[in-house]
Amino acid sequence: MSAKPLETATLDGLYERDFALWCDQTARLLCAGQIARVDIEHLVEEVRDMGISQWHEMDRRLQVLLAHLLKWDRQPEKRSRSWLRTMRAQRVDLRHLFRRSPSLRAALAQAVVEVYPDAVGDARFETRLPASAFPSECPYTLEQIMDFDFPPVPESD
Repeated sequence: MSAKPLETATLDGLYERDFALWCDQTARLLCAGQIARVDIEHLVEEVRDMGISQWHEMDRRLQVLLAHLLKWDRQPEKRSRSWLRTMRAQRVDLRHLFRRSPSLRAALAQAVVEVYPDAVGDARFETRLPASAFPSECPYTLEQIMDFDFPPVPESD
C-alpha cells in the first residue's frame, strides 16, 4: 500500500475512523523508526488481540473436530466422507497453527478439557441424542485427536 504519510495531527483518532489506514500508517511509522508517532495504546491492544485470536482459533477447530469424532462414534449408520473431510481439515489447520505458534501445541491437553463440553453440546444438537449418550470426559487421547488415520475407516468405505 502506498498511502501518503500522514501529518502527526491527523493520526489522532485514525484508529476509530479508518482501521485499515491506521494499520498501514502504524507499520510505516514502525519501519521508519518513528516510534514516538505510533499510537502505542491501540498497537498494544491489537497485538494482544492477535495472540488471543490464535487461542480462539485452536479452541474452535478442536471443538469441531471433537464433535465430529463423537458423532462418528455415536452414529455409525450416518458416517460420511463429509465428516472425515471435516476432521481432516481441522487437523490440517491445527497442524499449521501449531507450526506458527508452537506454544499452542503445549496447551492442547488443557484446551481439550475446556472445549470438550461445547463439543458434546454440538454433537448432541446435531445427533439429537441425549447427554447420557456421550462420555462426561473426552474419550480420545491427544494422539488420536491429531491422528489423520483416526478413526480408522472400514475397508468397505
